[in-house]
Amino acid sequence: MRLIAAMSGGVDSAVAAARAVEAGHEVIGVHLALSANPQKYRSGARGCCTIEDSHDARRAADVIGIPFYIWDMAEEFHDGVVEDFLAEYAAGRTPNPCLRCNEKIKFAAVLDRARAMGFDGVVTGHYARTQVSESGKTLHRAVDHSKDQSYVLSVLTVEQISGAVFPLGDTTKVDIRKEAEARGLAVAQKPDSHDICFVPSGDNAGWLRDRLGSDVGPIVDQSGTKIGEHKGAYTYTIGQRKGLGLTIPTPDGSPRFVLKIEPVTNTVVVGAREDLAITTMRGERPVWCGPAVDGQKHKGFVQIRAHGAALTCTYFIENGLLVAVLETPLLGLATGQAMVIYDGDRVVGSATICETQ
Repeated sequence: MRLIAAMSGGVDSAVAAARAVEAGHEVIGVHLALSANPQKYRSGARGCCTIEDSHDARRAADVIGIPFYIWDMAEEFHDGVVEDFLAEYAAGRTPNPCLRCNEKIKFAAVLDRARAMGFDGVVTGHYARTQVSESGKTLHRAVDHSKDQSYVLSVLTVEQISGAVFPLGDTTKVDIRKEAEARGLAVAQKPDSHDICFVPSGDNAGWLRDRLGSDVGPIVDQSGTKIGEHKGAYTYTIGQRKGLGLTIPTPDGSPRFVLKIEPVTNTVVVGAREDLAITTMRGERPVWCGPAVDGQKHKGFVQIRAHGAALTCTYFIENGLLVAVLETPLLGLATGQAMVIYDGDRVVGSATICETQ
């Protein structure tokens, strides 16, 4: 096959590109320039799309012996990821920008461009696996569950999965670093990227205040009594306990937690820990990573954080929404997060949480 290797500048994408070449594919390395001004993004080991990363990606491509190009995706990234991030927080939801980047950039814009140029697909360093059966190509967890990235890939459609190649899904991260050293790749011991790449300071709340304003609003208990003030409701997350700045303590000194964020009234509602418990979640805009869910109820697992636990549930479709009913209550679930359904290690699909009970 003719493949585009998306090379971030890290060890995983470099080894993935090298493995694709060894498998006999025709490979071209591509680094995505996601900002017109890279100085506004995280640098060093904490970013994933900086000038240093582009240099590391180019050096890796030279060692592997493949052509290398930089594709300008700044406009697509800003519109599809950064603006979405701001809009979701302004609406009182908690988005996942890495998941949205996979959906809008790495496996939509890049795959579309690759296919328009005559390539068969895109190879990346994500830790996930695919399998081909009579029902088509499906997405599965990686062998190394501690590095598994199937959660952030759950936004991929069947068509996108058909053009995705994940060479690292059967290997642990420790062995990938050893392999990179054996291949003479300088990024062998480069730390993994962390945090949100387009927030250079790492201060997400401050970054949001600069762009959405810092209107003072009330923090209230469930009876509506004002017990504190905040500087931007969108800088709080469901389940948050620290940094609330409350002026009226509970009678017994027990902590309060954020239960609800109301952007229209700029209000944060807090309450007791047990009031965070939910047993049902509903998700809009479901995406299927294989056969679509029928009208029946199914047993499976739901995961709501990238490296969170998979919780036993019953899932089904109701009025166009993906519904998951948990066997055990879950604390601190925010709307805007992704709910990802698994059948064993196979990714059934995902949806954006819009309602909880």
